[in-house]
Amino acid sequence: MIKEIFMASNKEYLEFVLNQLSEIEDISYRAMMGEYIIYCKGKVIGGIYDNRFLVKPTKSAKELMPDAPYELPYEGAKEMLLPDIDNRDLMSALIPAVYNELK
Repeated sequence: MIKEIFMASNKEYLEFVLNQLSEIEDISYRAMMGEYIIYCKGKVIGGIYDNRFLVKPTKSAKELMPDAPYELPYEGAKEMLLPDIDNRDLMSALIPAVYNELK
């Protein structure tokens, strides 16, 4: 059996993601086991895993990104969506939409 090896994310990628999300209010993060959990107004909307920004696959996320690939943040986790983090317009629509669907 081939086992995938996951590596920790670096601070530079975190800073890049936070910069891309800088137009969205109340974005924060917490470091956890070499990765970063990303919050919007106190709710977990996704995270940075292996230098990949992944978001929860809510209904609106799937509608906004119908072709986005699903990826595992880490072994044994539920799949999440890999958005185009370079697309700031998408991020400005996506993050609030995901936040609004979370309880």
